[in-house]
Parts: sequence; structure tokens; C-alpha cells
Amino acid sequence: MTNNKKFGTKGWTPDLMKVQKGKIFLITGANSGTGFEASKILLSKGAKVVMLNRNPEKSENAIATLKQKLGNNIDVSFIRMDLAEQASIRKAAEKILEVIPRIDALLCNGAIAQVPKQKFTKDGFESQIGVNHYGHFLLQALLFPLIEKSKGRIVVVGSEGYKMGIKTIQFDDINWNKNYSPNDAYSQSKLAQIMCVYELQNRLKKAGKKDVKIYACHPGASSTSLIKTSGSLLTRFIWQLMKLSPLVQSAKKGSYPELMCATEEELNQKGFYGPTGRNYWTGAVGECELEPHATDKTVSNKLWTLSEKETGIKWNF
Repeated sequence: MTNNKKFGTKGWTPDLMKVQKGKIFLITGANSGTGFEASKILLSKGAKVVMLNRNPEKSENAIATLKQKLGNNIDVSFIRMDLAEQASIRKAAEKILEVIPRIDALLCNGAIAQVPKQKFTKDGFESQIGVNHYGHFLLQALLFPLIEKSKGRIVVVGSEGYKMGIKTIQFDDINWNKNYSPNDAYSQSKLAQIMCVYELQNRLKKAGKKDVKIYACHPGASSTSLIKTSGSLLTRFIWQLMKLSPLVQSAKKGSYPELMCATEEELNQKGFYGPTGRNYWTGAVGECELEPHATDKTVSNKLWTLSEKETGIKWNF
């Protein structure tokens, strides 16, 4: 069931966003696509944005473009961080905690998708679960004390792909050594991200902590470089054709769900937010139906324990 009543037939748009002056937002994968568009909109509302990107040159170019569009007075910077390297995440988090006074929202936006052949991160994880899930899991844990102190938010950008694979976590072969499939591995990584949102909510509630809000959302089918960056030649060709059709929306519109979750007051944390049109690919932004397997408590608890073990981080509630 889709719930669009809160924002009417047009759904949520940045026109509903209040001025964000004095607030600080951290965004992973912010030098292109939805992360770049989210940065632009937040900056236009007076916020400070810190981009967490892997590539310094692309980050500098993105910042130059933003200043060209919005003026030199915008407060935007970047800290180098590679989600595929746990050491890089720890180093970035250390710097963030040194130089950033508060975090109003951490937007876990960066991702890779549809990697054609099995690849591994520097830490030995299958690349998609390593970047999309373990990378963000570690980052959230390291920054949580400051987010809590700031009474801030964590926004996890999932994907409708969470329901297009085996619909669970393949614990006996989480790296897909036996039967690697680009789509199944991607689906599992996005499911893992989403499951840990609701698991974190449950753990915070149990610990009596109410100051941090955690949200899960998805961008729908948005015209970004995600598939172009990591997909196979055939996948990229199909995606290029789809981008020319009405089935795919702009990267700007794809950024609306994470912006809503980062700024809108009184959102239901148990919701899953994104475009509410056909197949949840495009359309008015609101609350989408979440399939039951994404909130399976037995699986999510096991996943949480595994994630702490693999990343070497213990959340302190």
C-alpha cells in the first residue's frame, strides 16, 4: 500500500523544505547523480554540505560547478573517503570528528551496482556488499556519537532492487563464491542496507535512545551514472535506452526521497520512502510499501552481528 496523503497528489518536493541555514549535511557519493543534486538543493536552502567522495579531482570539479550555479558564498567542501576501503572510512571519520562540529544528517547515498564479474574490496568483501552495506555500516557507527549529540539523522538510500534477488541474506556464501550473479549480489547489498535501518531503529528503541532518527528510502529509476560506472556492456546499453523513455526520471527527482528523509519533520521512521508511481520507478514521492522480508527480525539480527564482526566495530548504545 502506498501512502501519499501527507503531501498530497504531487508528493514531497523541495518546495516544502524549510531554510536549512546553520545545518550540516554529510553525503556519500556526492560528486554526481542524486548525491550531487541533493547537495545542490541543500546548499540552495542555506545548508553546509560536506561531500564524502573517493575522487578528489571529481569532487573539486563538482564544487566548482556548484559555486558557478549558486555563487561562491555557498558552504561546501569534501573529505576523501573510499567506501571500498575500511581504513579510508576510519581515516575520514577521524577527520570529520575533528573538524565538523555537528551532523544534522548523514546521507548514505554512494553505491555501486550490477558489477558484471565478482570483485572484492581491499578488505576481502564482495564489492557490492562491501561498498554499499559494510562501508556505510562502519561509517554510521563511527559517526553515531556526533550524530546523537547533534540530535541528527541517518538516511540510507536503498533500492527497489532489494526485492529482485533471493530476498534474504545468503549467510553461507555472502560473497557469492559459488554462484555469483550481478543482480543477486546487488539486491543482497541493498537488502542488507535496508534491513539494518530497521534493526538499528529497534536497537535504539530498546536502549531508550530517542535523539537519532533513521530512515530508509530509494531513488526510483533515476538517470545517473551508477550503471555506467560499474555495469556490464549489455547492462549499460539497456540502461541507456531506458533513460530515453518515460520509465526513468531525472537524477534531481531521484534525490527528493533522501532530501525528504533528511529534512522533513514528523516522518514515520518505519516507512520506506520513494517515488510512488508504477513499480515505484517514478512519480510523486511518498511512502512506499515495504515487503515483509526486509524486516525479518531473525535475519536482520544475524546480519547485524555479522556486520559488526566483519567491520570490526561494536556499536555502543
